[in-house]
Amino acid sequence: MTENELSRIVYDAGLKVHKSLGPGLLESAYEQCLFYELTKQGIFVERQKPMPLHYEEIVLDSGFRVDMMVENSLILEIKACEEVSNLHFAQLLTYLKLSGCKLGLLINFNTFLFKNGVRRVINGTL
Repeated sequence: MTENELSRIVYDAGLKVHKSLGPGLLESAYEQCLFYELTKQGIFVERQKPMPLHYEEIVLDSGFRVDMMVENSLILEIKACEEVSNLHFAQLLTYLKLSGCKLGLLINFNTFLFKNGVRRVINGTL
């Protein structure tokens, strides 16, 4: 499955979660529900996946954790905040670079309309 196909499945699952729960909950609640929706469909998802930092010939376990990695090719950064900042985009872009993944979704569940809280971030270094 391509990253775009996976992103559509994630979007639909996220929309279902958002319709059911609405905005205003903690990030961890949305993450758990989205994880449930995706795994229910047979999608391989890892939550809070450690992301090591490779620098020259050393590997640093710097404590970076990706909120969700879908099928080892799509990174999800889940938020439940008033407004997404440039720092959130930079964080996701860094995870994409560290992992070698091409596509990530920054999903903010704290929006009135779900579609307004979803942003695609593309790793342009590959």
